[in-house]
Amino acid sequence: MTRTPLLAAALAALPALALPAAARAPAPAVPVAIVEDVRGATADVAFMDYVGDGQVIELGPRDVLVLSYLRSCAHETITGGTVKVGLAQSEVSGGHVARHKVACDGGRLELGSAQAAVSAASSFRGIESAERTPTLFARTPVVQLPHDLAAGDRTLVIVRTDRPGERHALRLDAALAPGGFVDLARQKLSLAPGAAYEASIGGKKLAFVVDRKARAGAAPIVSRLLRFQ
Repeated sequence: MTRTPLLAAALAALPALALPAAARAPAPAVPVAIVEDVRGATADVAFMDYVGDGQVIELGPRDVLVLSYLRSCAHETITGGTVKVGLAQSEVSGGHVARHKVACDGGRLELGSAQAAVSAASSFRGIESAERTPTLFARTPVVQLPHDLAAGDRTLVIVRTDRPGERHALRLDAALAPGGFVDLARQKLSLAPGAAYEASIGGKKLAFVVDRKARAGAAPIVSRLLRFQ
């Protein structure tokens, strides 16, 4: 049986995990891409913000913005210039973009406008449907925690469901879950390709599967994001 030790002391209250509202641009009406990284002071977006078709983002000459498109699975690293978000990829003027495709649930990670209005990290339509199970295309999930966790509910448990014996438990604190997200790649926790799992925290549960071709290590967040309601 494989078990990971509890990694930290009791969690601070959830507001301590949340990014300040002022650091995020307003959620777009129809989000089409997710901000996986941003380096620089000029962009009016933050890590894990969603951006919409037609949204314009201004970057300084050395600023770097990493976007992943939810439907087309285009992964872009943009340096400098003016970025206009499109439906499938960005238009970049006065800067440089390196673009390639990544594995993701293309089209099934799209957000609804009503969901986007709740927060910049709104619910995924399709992932949260009871009729389908999310598929991860990397073995190290990024888990978005529920927004309504009680102060004492800070242990994330992941159990393999198609074969007994594999269980992981992570006791979370603000350092381990900055902004309300836990990147299991940073915890050196790798799941089995082709396996089925259930994640649970604070009384909430989420079933998911790992693609048979999923690789270990860090990968674009859009390929490995799990979100609790």
